[in-house]
Amino acid sequence: MATFSYTIPLPIRCSTTGNKQDPKKQNLNKIKITGTPTRSVKVDTLSQTAGVAKTSAASVENGHISKEQIRQNIPTKKQFVDYHRQGLIVEGGVGYRQTVVIRSYEVGADKTATLESILNLLQETALNHVWMSGLLSNGFGATHGMMKNNLIWVVSRMQVLVDQYPIWGEIVEIETWVGASGKNGMRRDWLIRSQATGHVFARATSTWVMMNEKTRRLSKMPEEVRAEISPWFIEKQAIQEDVPEKISKLDSNAKYVNSNLKPKRSDLDMNQHVNNVKYVRWMLETIPDQFLESHQLSGIILEYRRECGSSNIVQSLCEPDEDGILNSGLKQNNDMSPLNRFSLASEIMEGNGLLGSLDKVPLRYTHLLQTQGDTQNEEIVRGKTTWKKRQSNIELSNMPFSI
Repeated sequence: MATFSYTIPLPIRCSTTGNKQDPKKQNLNKIKITGTPTRSVKVDTLSQTAGVAKTSAASVENGHISKEQIRQNIPTKKQFVDYHRQGLIVEGGVGYRQTVVIRSYEVGADKTATLESILNLLQETALNHVWMSGLLSNGFGATHGMMKNNLIWVVSRMQVLVDQYPIWGEIVEIETWVGASGKNGMRRDWLIRSQATGHVFARATSTWVMMNEKTRRLSKMPEEVRAEISPWFIEKQAIQEDVPEKISKLDSNAKYVNSNLKPKRSDLDMNQHVNNVKYVRWMLETIPDQFLESHQLSGIILEYRRECGSSNIVQSLCEPDEDGILNSGLKQNNDMSPLNRFSLASEIMEGNGLLGSLDKVPLRYTHLLQTQGDTQNEEIVRGKTTWKKRQSNIELSNMPFSI
């Protein structure tokens, strides 16, 4: 499993009152949320005035709080608006929406956002959601109750479906919310949509469980923690999955293998563990360049098994699914209508053959990242990727937008 934890201390919070409030902060008291009429929202802003700095300096001198804690300025109460991050609390006060501009360093050669950039945005908005809740303690998304019990979140499974990639300079809105997953887990979902058209670019869902930071063993959810997070749960899913797809384990006979992969310093997170996004990069680099030039990733499923540290040597295995054409297109792809399925079958029957129909059906690869040991290899993450033929700029410009 991939773990995410780092120290985030508590801040000093101070609010201004009265008519002398900063005009920018006064404007936050009325906010128009997309799709809803303008309404008054009670906003508890985090003051950036000199008065806070003076109070904070005194706290530092008394040893009550560190300079790092002041700079992070994490709220201790629920916030409704974060004008620095362009974030809002939505969904009846429990969901989170953030507006983001796709920057130049987040796109690839085709000027569209990379999968790695999208995964980073998902992680960032999830943390900002917890930040706004007032529950964030000195851990990577961990609540106060979790820190008391030496617990951290670990992601066990993640799925991302991409219909279309945002382009450089495009303004997108990312919504995220959480829900229950069994007795001891939590589900977090996301939607990424165009602010201009409302078109949903991508959907994602993930499953999180708790691990004891010291023993590195999975833990049940304490009632104290359940009481903290359950009021934020929503019965809503970005991706409907009746039965999660099983990912088979690859062996040394896999068609494509990259060995002796060594984590670089830039690949490590605050825990000195390899960042989650690096796993995806290792997986995709195993696929032949010729295929990547003509195809675009439309879906990925990740099943995390263990952590990967700076001293590990990693091996990436990849195997194309031989039945991926029919399996992925006709059985697994719920978005394909019966009419499209009939059209594909007719094309094959009329003589275009199976190869002539590949552009209409995604292809799939199975992946495995594992540590390379002298006597034994240990799984890090299993993966499944789904691909579709790249579209030209003309085809993209003629695409209808669905809301």
